[in-house]
Amino acid sequence: MPVSPARRIAFETLRRVEAEGAYASDVLHTELRPSIKPADAALATEIAMGILRWRRLLDFLLDRHLKKPVEQLDLPVALALRMGIYQIRFLEKVPARAAVNESVELVKRAKKTSAASLVNAVLRRAAEEAKSPAEKFLPPGLPPAERLAILHSHPAWMVERWLARLGEARTLALLEANNRPPRLACAVHDAGHREEILAALGRAGLRIEPGSLLQAAFIASGGSPARTEPFRAGKISIQDEASQAVPLLLDVQPGDRVLDLCAAPGGKTPPLVRAAGDTGMVIAADRHAHRLHAMRAQFKRLGLRGVHLVELDATQPLPFGNPFARILVDAPCSGTGTLARHPEIRWRLRPEQLAEFHRLQLQLLRRALEQLAPGGTLVYSTCSIEPEENEHVVEAALRDAPAIRRAPSPQTARSLAAHLAPGVSPSALLDDAGQFRTFPGQHHTDGFFAAPLIRLP
Repeated sequence: MPVSPARRIAFETLRRVEAEGAYASDVLHTELRPSIKPADAALATEIAMGILRWRRLLDFLLDRHLKKPVEQLDLPVALALRMGIYQIRFLEKVPARAAVNESVELVKRAKKTSAASLVNAVLRRAAEEAKSPAEKFLPPGLPPAERLAILHSHPAWMVERWLARLGEARTLALLEANNRPPRLACAVHDAGHREEILAALGRAGLRIEPGSLLQAAFIASGGSPARTEPFRAGKISIQDEASQAVPLLLDVQPGDRVLDLCAAPGGKTPPLVRAAGDTGMVIAADRHAHRLHAMRAQFKRLGLRGVHLVELDATQPLPFGNPFARILVDAPCSGTGTLARHPEIRWRLRPEQLAEFHRLQLQLLRRALEQLAPGGTLVYSTCSIEPEENEHVVEAALRDAPAIRRAPSPQTARSLAAHLAPGVSPSALLDDAGQFRTFPGQHHTDGFFAAPLIRLP
């Protein structure tokens, strides 16, 4: 029995995520070539991403029928079991028989024929109880964090942290948001031709809705914007709305000298270049040459010229003689604000890594602040919702830099207000300290943090 293209692609994506540390979104982007039928692309994405989101719950349900935990099985066997039970539990349009049979075939294709009978038996038993809610199988007396962690498929340590800081209601909203496929947000680069661009996307078969936060944003569904003429022509980009908002906080002016210190993959650099104009200068830096190469290709698509790409280690003294009026430090982070988009992060991240990220982020911020001109603005940002990586980094940097202050909240609000969608107030996105925050369970975006800082004149 042949295995469908969608399941072959999903299996290979999951294998590479587990065996090679790849990101599912990157593998799917490579695997889903234009020759792949849209229905197969959609099913492959649904299965691969769904399993990564729901892995803990799936393993809990499978372990009930196994002599040893799923995680201790050979990887192809574990993946086939997860693919089978995910389809049985979550995909109503897929007959259980098809889910079982194709999982058995996947094991055989992976040269694990001896495990075929095990996969068949376990999935058939799982199918028999598929109508029963998972909660029915939880052992009595589980601590609240463990119970939520199983039912909503997160590591218990994450749930414990969030319960302590956010409370039960916000934690539950966050867990639910992390398990929903994120909306596909895009940015229009030429506001004067917005309607014309959106009409072209509609003719290409996409459904278009307004963004939640920004005038320039829109939400696409029903296809891939990357396969459209407006994308190829550099008229739009695919980018989460919170990510789009971060460079706007810098309020770059024509002629400004701008540094984008941790620029890859390059999504936040283009608005800085456009705002600085022909009389300004933008330096985009990253420590990895291959990422700078990918940025160069993106800037070519967007028609951006004059961006200076620099390979450097930003934890070391920076090689720039003159200071910058505007600096963006979009720091490497845990990515806990992007668990819907990158669900594999939840299984890779360890609690001790938050302290490691904090140390790195503080080094980067301190180096960047050394380059900030008097009266200039720096924005420190992450796609994390953890305080160790956000306000704690800013507070530590401010203790050592008496000439640096948080930007006044009214100033930040004015920078943001000009770009917000009708009816959206800056106060909905700024905390009491004037720091930008989005929350997946509230704003329908990734979770971002950004702190605008200024050097006194």
